Amino acid sequence: MPSGPSSAARTPFVLLVFVLLGGGLIALLLLNSALNQGSFKLRELKDRTTELTDEEQALQRDVDDYAAPDALERRARELGMVPGGSPAFLGPDGKVLGEPSVAVAPKPTPTPKPTPTPTSTPKPPPVGARQPAANTALTRPAPTSPGLTGTGPARTAPAPEVPDPRRSSGR
Repeated sequence: MPSGPSSAARTPFVLLVFVLLGGGLIALLLLNSALNQGSFKLRELKDRTTELTDEEQALQRDVDDYAAPDALERRARELGMVPGGSPAFLGPDGKVLGEPSVAVAPKPTPTPKPTPTPTSTPKPPPVGARQPAANTALTRPAPTSPGLTGTGPARTAPAPEVPDPRRSSGR
């Protein structure tokens, strides 16, 4: 039997099988990549959900702390509010039930006054000691231009030189 015509008939079939297998492998590779990408996105969203849940719980704790009766009372006192008097209610028939009273501010607690501490008087300098020179700098208003109004910052003139008595002895 001649091998030429039968091998020629098998060639398209073999090529078709290779193309189908190659296409299937490429499709599986793309599908696997898409699933991995989706799983990464899912993990990222789960982490974000966990963070937001933790933040929500922290905020809810803060709200609960601010809504606690003692916190409300403290904040009301800071705002200058006082506890109300006894309330009166209206009954279904229109009668006033109870005896209303006015809210009375509690007397403020006296603040302790600081006790004065004795101050010491400065000691006089020893006889013959050199006294520091007083600041003799003069201040004068800043000059203004003819078109400007207002005053500027004060400028200081240089202090006059005080002669040293040790050097003025004629040397």
